[in-house]
Amino acid sequence: MGTKKEKKSSLGIYQFSHQDPLEQLMNELKEVKFSSKLTSKQKLGLLKFLRMNKPDFVIGEEPLGKILGHDIKSYLVVQRPYYPILRRPPYPESLETSKETEKHINKLLDMDLIRKIGHIKIVELITIFLINCHDGNSRLCGYFRALKKYTKSDRYPIPRIPFGLDKLEKPNKLQRWIV
Repeated sequence: MGTKKEKKSSLGIYQFSHQDPLEQLMNELKEVKFSSKLTSKQKLGLLKFLRMNKPDFVIGEEPLGKILGHDIKSYLVVQRPYYPILRRPPYPESLETSKETEKHINKLLDMDLIRKIGHIKIVELITIFLINCHDGNSRLCGYFRALKKYTKSDRYPIPRIPFGLDKLEKPNKLQRWIV
C-alpha cells in the first residue's frame, strides 16, 4: 500500500494529500486569472515561481516589496546644525527685478494660478512659467524665488503642477517670461 509520505505529492512548494494541487493553489490565490492558452503544468510552474519570489512583490504591508538593494533609509535632521541648504539665505534681488516680479505675480494672482498663503490657510500653490529657450524650444518651469514673500509662512512650499496645468489648458495667449 504505501506510507502516508508516499501518498502525498510534492511540487516543491506545498505538500498535498487529497486535493488536486492546482485547486489548492487556486483556492489560495482566488483573484489570479490565467490565459486560457496555458496548460495546467504551465500554470503550476508559474504559481511555483510566484510563490518562491513572493517577498519581491508589492503587498499592502510592504508597498515597495523586499527586493535587496531597494531598501530605503530616511533620516530627518531636526537638531542644529542644519544642513547648509536649509541655512542658505535667499538670493538678493535688484529693485527692477523685484518690481517686474511683483507685476508678474499680480497677473498670476488675477488669473487665479497662485494664491497668497497665510499661517492658518491651507492653499495649493502653483508657480508655472513658460520659458522660451535660445534653441527655439519652450518649457514649463517653476520659479520659487519670486514668490518668497508669499511663501514665508510655509518655508518650503510644494507646487501642485496638475492643478496649474488644468488652469493653463486652454489659454488665449501666452506671454514670454524672461527671468
